[in-house]
Amino acid sequence: MKILVYEHVSGGGYAEQPLPVEGLSEGFAMLRCAVADFRAAGHQVTILLDSRLFKFNFLLEANYTSQVLYADEPKKLLMNLAKNIDAVYVIAPETGQTLQLYVQLGEETGKISLNSPSHTIAKAADKDTLYCDLQKSGYSTPKTLPLNVANSTTHIAQVLKAHLTYPVIFKPVDGAGCSGISLIENAADITCGVAKIKANSTNPRFIAQEKIEGESASVSLLSNGKKATALTLNRQQITLSKGADSCYAGGGIPFEHPKKKEALALAERVVEFLGLRGYVGVDLILGSEMLFVLDVNVRLTTSYVGLRQVVDFNVAQALIDTVVTGQLPKKPSILGVACFSKTCIAQPTSGTYRRVAKLAGVVAPPFPLSDCTQGVALIMGYGDSLQDAHARLEEAKNALHNIINP
Repeated sequence: MKILVYEHVSGGGYAEQPLPVEGLSEGFAMLRCAVADFRAAGHQVTILLDSRLFKFNFLLEANYTSQVLYADEPKKLLMNLAKNIDAVYVIAPETGQTLQLYVQLGEETGKISLNSPSHTIAKAADKDTLYCDLQKSGYSTPKTLPLNVANSTTHIAQVLKAHLTYPVIFKPVDGAGCSGISLIENAADITCGVAKIKANSTNPRFIAQEKIEGESASVSLLSNGKKATALTLNRQQITLSKGADSCYAGGGIPFEHPKKKEALALAERVVEFLGLRGYVGVDLILGSEMLFVLDVNVRLTTSYVGLRQVVDFNVAQALIDTVVTGQLPKKPSILGVACFSKTCIAQPTSGTYRRVAKLAGVVAPPFPLSDCTQGVALIMGYGDSLQDAHARLEEAKNALHNIINP
């Protein structure tokens, strides 16, 4: 097949704006891995690439690369390029309905969409709607309250006092990853939390949730729209903050946990209930007594960079088979352990960039960008055991720092 892969952050979605370096590290890593896997399965791949990254595209194995200079180009290019391809795959955040709108655009080309249908994305991408649907159907979720940035601080404090107990979590209804999320420990934190919502989302609606104690995890799945197959349970490293940005720092695959079997089965039921298709990530809190559904990501997730290392088949080809023919993959055999992490570092110079980019374990290097003050790399360690994987991860991190900060 001829496949057009559009990843929003590296593919021109931020043309004429500063590139968000944390989002870029995850987006570029997913793009690089997805392209490599589609190519390994024998398919031709076309991508869009922000002009600021174009000279670094020796890392990408795409057959064809279309450079994006201006903000209005990605949508036009997607429609034009679709004339000569068979399928479209979109990797994009839910914020501002970006994922839904680009998938809808891909559907309008008349070519095969490897994503879930845009109308099902809409159901899952709005966190308030998602929690209402899940709760009505008996799924355990954190207690959730709908709020609005137009509400006064006093009103929000009164609502929280009446229905929840501190600490609570503020989230945009359309956030991706940890964007706009705040830990609210008392009423004094509300103003800062609302400001963070406004800074990260144009949607005035947001939610407040009780903070559930437990292990942060995700499940990677493939679904044909009716049946879903859970592939792996993944550990997540999440840092919740008040004033500073909350962040997803990375994770590890597989995550061996006493509730693993229960978590995989729960994620399959959630995806089947929502009627989702393609690759889906379900975020969970593994509590001591119960499992809680935290989020549903109807798109490729960062965990993919580790998932592809530890399963015994090509996940990109399995995605095509699942969407096009409805044939779900077998339950994978797990081969080793992968750990991956984002690391903040000074930007490399143009002279050191190529050395950094070729380091073993560097999935997405920090880029020497003139409009950014720092770099963020996504690195990975792989081994036969968790200890081995962590050791390889540290080796990659040290090698990176030794080149940039000798």
